[in-house]
Amino acid sequence: MTINPAFLAQRTRSSVNWADAQARVRKAYRDWLRASPEIQTMYSLNIPVSAIRTKIRQQFERHRYVNQLKVVDVLLAQSHAEYQETLNYWKQLSHVMKYFRPEEDPKARLPPNFISGFLEGRN
Repeated sequence: MTINPAFLAQRTRSSVNWADAQARVRKAYRDWLRASPEIQTMYSLNIPVSAIRTKIRQQFERHRYVNQLKVVDVLLAQSHAEYQETLNYWKQLSHVMKYFRPEEDPKARLPPNFISGFLEGRN
């Protein structure tokens, strides 16, 4: 497999208006969803493609209510950088798996009560 670093390169640009920003976000989201089977294969993930797509959806949903155009542009640039690094295989398995840690789940962060957390050895 030959890696061409310039294959996924894009110029960073600002959105003209909200319609342009929304179109760019949709394109980025679709690119990530289309690449999820390839990501699973490249990194030999023992996770179903549906779980990868769900995690991608969660990452996009985190920033759903951003209402500043410049912030959306920065988030799009960061998303594309992650996309390029992931598909060019510039990441290691641990970098990809950090999104699937149980600590990322808000319900898994805190124990239900003090005693169970103490017995688990959590701080």
